[in-house]
Amino acid sequence: MKRIRNHLVGIEQGSNVLFSDYEHDGKMWAGEGPRMHRKKVKFSEKFRSIPAVHVSISMWDTDGETNQRADISADKITTNGFEIVFRTWADSRVARIRADWMAIGELKDGDEWELY
Repeated sequence: MKRIRNHLVGIEQGSNVLFSDYEHDGKMWAGEGPRMHRKKVKFSEKFRSIPAVHVSISMWDTDGETNQRADISADKITTNGFEIVFRTWADSRVARIRADWMAIGELKDGDEWELY
């Protein structure tokens, strides 16, 4: 359980197309075996502490002739941003992925001062 100690709760959300590999036979579309793609996301405002981040697939375009395997997660979460990580493996062919995300965390109070 993440406890937020004051009323300054920030919620930010976004949507990112991670790749579009079918257009140029990229590794997610033409490759085999374990494959991974990372996408950096920067928050519009810095959180006071590391927020809770949720990532989900909001659109996927895959080859219907192969098994559809996917793993998506948030990694390297900081107060300034995080990375979306998408993985597939074996013979899966992924043309495109769009990921939606949401970050919830504590914001700095406007009355807080940083002296140094």
